[in-house]
Amino acid sequence: MSDAEITDSAETPPSENPIPDGGGRANSLVVVNTGDGKGKSSAAFGVMVRGLAMEWNVCVVQFVKSGDWKVGEEKLGRQLGVDWHSVGEGFTWDSDNLDHDKAIAAAGWAEAAEIIDAGDHKLVILDEITYLMNWGWVDSDAVIDTIRNRPDHVNIVATGRDAPDALIDVADTVTEMVKVKHAYDTGILAKRGIDY
Repeated sequence: MSDAEITDSAETPPSENPIPDGGGRANSLVVVNTGDGKGKSSAAFGVMVRGLAMEWNVCVVQFVKSGDWKVGEEKLGRQLGVDWHSVGEGFTWDSDNLDHDKAIAAAGWAEAAEIIDAGDHKLVILDEITYLMNWGWVDSDAVIDTIRNRPDHVNIVATGRDAPDALIDVADTVTEMVKVKHAYDTGILAKRGIDY
């Protein structure tokens, strides 16, 4: 939709179907949630719940948050049968050994690639994968190749700021979360139940 159509639709409901002629269904999709705003992972976990409601086998691979975080989405996901892998070591600024963190990330990506290639899950969420790609901690070409060559029925949701162009190119849907205002900017720390 153009800006004019959006403005018009705020005043008048659309009268024509916006779906392009010849549209159809896909066997699977690649979704990327990126940008500086809050909600990238939260949106991915909304898709997780949708997949579970469709009785899909779902897997989440978290690349930055460590298992020590005890995030709410992990607790609920595990209770609902999500195959959950926390393969990160936490925030880089808390690290005593970035080489160790990089090795953990590479091993985590190898595990994620095996999960995708196996095709046992209809939805695989690669939470915060963009950071590892941008830092050179994983081979970005290998990530893109794995996503591009995934089994036909495997949907992928990838999250993180500054999604690389190659990831955007392989995606079917890309959403950029734009920060208008964030509590963190005023010194308010992440809140359990809202931010994790």
